[in-house]
Parts: sequence; structure tokens; C-alpha cells
Amino acid sequence: MIHPAPLQFGEAEPGVVYKDRPAAFGIAVSDGRLAAVRIIRPEGASWIDLPGGALDPGEPEDRAMVREFGEETGLIVRPGAVVTRADQRFHKTDGEPVNNRSVILRAEIVGEDPALKIEEDHTLIWLEPELAMRQLRHDSHAWGVLAWLRSGGA
Repeated sequence: MIHPAPLQFGEAEPGVVYKDRPAAFGIAVSDGRLAAVRIIRPEGASWIDLPGGALDPGEPEDRAMVREFGEETGLIVRPGAVVTRADQRFHKTDGEPVNNRSVILRAEIVGEDPALKIEEDHTLIWLEPELAMRQLRHDSHAWGVLAWLRSGGA
């Protein structure tokens, strides 16, 4: 079977080189609401993302999603099937232009361990899927939620 290339989100700025950055994000559900993280930076910037982030060198996508989920939310999750792949160009908070080459996975919540949470500027929030699609910072994350809903959701 031929797999289409991942969708690319985010306009490329002329003359800017976006470094490919492998990343993994998860969609976890409780009582019909999706886990998300509200990020508030010291300078006041704020946004909402799906839990997840960059892969460490040599790290498998599913393990990265589990690790990042714990670091950002304190939740213990089990990785499930791939929902979609979607890339997102953006500038990190340090200004570095990157293209997140993202996989978005289903994530089953199996527990909680507050000691896992090390991202102090991330707060776990729960959003209705339709609200999440409107409020998530990255179009690739909103696309992931839509793809998840169209595949049957939870």
C-alpha cells in the first residue's frame, strides 16, 4: 500500500531554513474530553498543545510520546495506534525555526505519577474535542484531533 506524505502545516517564511525535528504527540481521553497542556512562559506568552514533543536521538516514537506525556502532565499512558502524521513549521520559544515531523498516537491513560511531571510551565487541562480543534496552537494538532474523531474517536 502507498502511504501519502504527511500533511504540511505552517507557512514557510522566505529565506528561513526549518530544521526537521522528529516529534510524537498523544491523544488521551477521559470522560469524553482530551488531555491537553496549557503552556505559560515567564514572559507571558501562552498557548495550548497536545502532550508530546521532540524525540531524543535514537528514541522510538511511541516511547517519546509516553515520556513527554509524563513530563508534561504527570499521567502514565500506554501508546496505541497511529492516528496520523502531520508536519508543522514554527519557531520555538528560543526563536529556532523547526519543522516538527510529527506522529500523533492514541494514548491510553493507565495511571498517574506526579513525580514524572518536570515541565513546570505546562498545566494539564481537559477539552471537548471541538474546542480543542479551535484552541490548539498548531494546525497539525487540530488536524490530529479531527483525524481521531473521523476514525471513531475513543
